Amino acid sequence: MSVLLLRLAGPLQAWGSTSRFTRRTTENAPTKSGVLGLLAAAQGRSRDADLADLAALEFGVRIDQPGTRLRDFQTAHHGDTDKAMPLSERFYLADAVFVAGVAGTPGLIDALYEALLDPVFLPYLGRRSCPPSRPIPLGPPQADIRLEDALREAAWEASDWYRAEGSQSAPGRLEVLLDCPAGQAPDIALRDLPLSFDPRHRRYGLRGLRGSHVPLPGTRAAAPPHDPTDGLFPAAPRTD
Repeated sequence: MSVLLLRLAGPLQAWGSTSRFTRRTTENAPTKSGVLGLLAAAQGRSRDADLADLAALEFGVRIDQPGTRLRDFQTAHHGDTDKAMPLSERFYLADAVFVAGVAGTPGLIDALYEALLDPVFLPYLGRRSCPPSRPIPLGPPQADIRLEDALREAAWEASDWYRAEGSQSAPGRLEVLLDCPAGQAPDIALRDLPLSFDPRHRRYGLRGLRGSHVPLPGTRAAAPPHDPTDGLFPAAPRTD
């Protein structure tokens, strides 16, 4: 088994598991469906593609910086008729940072890593309005390591300002959420196991989670500046 760790950091994130109609909520941590959707998009999979191989991956997430819940109240009109659309509420996590991980066969994990280095579709953190602010892969896949151990050993990815306040915000440990093994009673359950992303009939199964905590690890050197749209547009010609 191999493990691929992902840094999920951005001004806004939104990871819904029960969102319906005009009220779009977010969980406190990335969902399995959201992260697998990001990986499927990086590979260029179509919405109706088979997800069985991705759904079988072991998934876990470490909350490095929990962020702040933000509520956005939206109004809109149809452009052609000027008819009002339904009012909606959308919730986000602002200034959050997570380390997520997937574990599976080396061939699939390597393919996902390569896709993130050169994604077919622009990755986003749960919703299209939530681009990442840092590169997503935390290095190449790791071989012969348990996902829980990889999450335990990964450097703390919180922002500098948050680390400066860490004595109060993160008192010596970080929360980890992992897939619950078969036969073990889960701590909580979410309907975030993707069965189909087909917009005509999206389907999700229940997934059991178990929670734990890991000691606060050391910090990583500051990440280089990151613009997820680099390469999409040619550089502007110089005029001087």
